[in-house]
Amino acid sequence: MQAVIEARNVSKVYGRGDARVVAVDSVSLALRPGEVVLIAGPSGSGKTTLLSMMGCILRPTSGEVYVEGKPVGALPEDSLPGIRRRTIGFVFQSFNLFPSLTTAENVELVLRLKHIERSRIKAAALALLESVGLARRADLYPPDLSGGEKQRTALARALAGDPLVILADEPTANLDSKTGKEVLSLLRSLAEDRGKAVAIVSHDPKAEQLAHRVAVLEDGRLVP
Repeated sequence: MQAVIEARNVSKVYGRGDARVVAVDSVSLALRPGEVVLIAGPSGSGKTTLLSMMGCILRPTSGEVYVEGKPVGALPEDSLPGIRRRTIGFVFQSFNLFPSLTTAENVELVLRLKHIERSRIKAAALALLESVGLARRADLYPPDLSGGEKQRTALARALAGDPLVILADEPTANLDSKTGKEVLSLLRSLAEDRGKAVAIVSHDPKAEQLAHRVAVLEDGRLVP
């Protein structure tokens, strides 16, 4: 099956001379529909940098990222947000919810950014919250939610616009063990039941149990 996102020999280098740091070194990795890929490795190994390049947030210093089979490296900077809106949903460990918006409004905001018809936005937001078990919390504000509920809200928001890919950076880092397992199970179900390509950066050993494939980075390189 063709990869939705593929990194081919991507590297990311910061600084020059004695200050030169190779964060990612010639890494190739493909994300395909229906599977969960865990990107693992010690802190500072380049996991988040690799995820950011695959998510078209960072440009590689060398190598190429392909989205739906098309290279994005030569595209102008102002075209990348459109690719992210259409193709990718992001989940971060810090949730990144707006505290002054309700749970539903946080999801509705992303639906508006993805140009969903105005008449459909409220119903679509509730349907997304229902899909992660949070419809009954739609009118609450983030400070009134548990950590697990905040991450489920972030996951519902990532699903806005039905992206092909979900990229999750340490999604269980701020959660207790039980809640973290529930979030990981949700991510796996998105792959298996809805055909999403899911990549997770995590130190959580439970993520390895739920992943279909594991890519281990050390010092910016994939470990064979």
